[in-house]
Amino acid sequence: MTISVGDRLPEATLVRLGPNGPEAVEVSSLTKGRKVVIFGLPGAYTGTCTTSHVPSFIRTKAQFDAKGVDEIICLSVNDPFVMGAWGESTGATKAGISMLGDATAAFTKAMGMEFSAPAVGLIDRSKRYAMYVEDGEVKVLHAEESPGVCDLSGGESMLAAI
Repeated sequence: MTISVGDRLPEATLVRLGPNGPEAVEVSSLTKGRKVVIFGLPGAYTGTCTTSHVPSFIRTKAQFDAKGVDEIICLSVNDPFVMGAWGESTGATKAGISMLGDATAAFTKAMGMEFSAPAVGLIDRSKRYAMYVEDGEVKVLHAEESPGVCDLSGGESMLAAI
């Protein structure tokens, strides 16, 4: 079943690249008592993800801060090394966007947001979405019908919704 507005986020362990290497982080620790925007996408270094989705949140980061959002998290079914390098190459890390990997797709699957496109080498990847979460509860969810489109799930659309 796909996650919906009003649902609580499933518990899962994500991973990020810290100063000493990979660090495990629980979804609950990221969201407890906090206002967080999480945007999920099919893969680091892929076309729409790199040219549209990540830049839309870089452009709007200061506006989210002004609305009281504690953290913006970019989530992909990739390892923390790839997410760290991609965050550096896109400028997302410098902009203050957290780049987290869902390496086993456990979180993505628990939310019902997985898809596969074997013809292009994408297996158990994340659908493209953005959500606004308060204290672990989904308040706004914008999911795209196609992984190659970034309209509803972009930073500007999410900013307008909260």
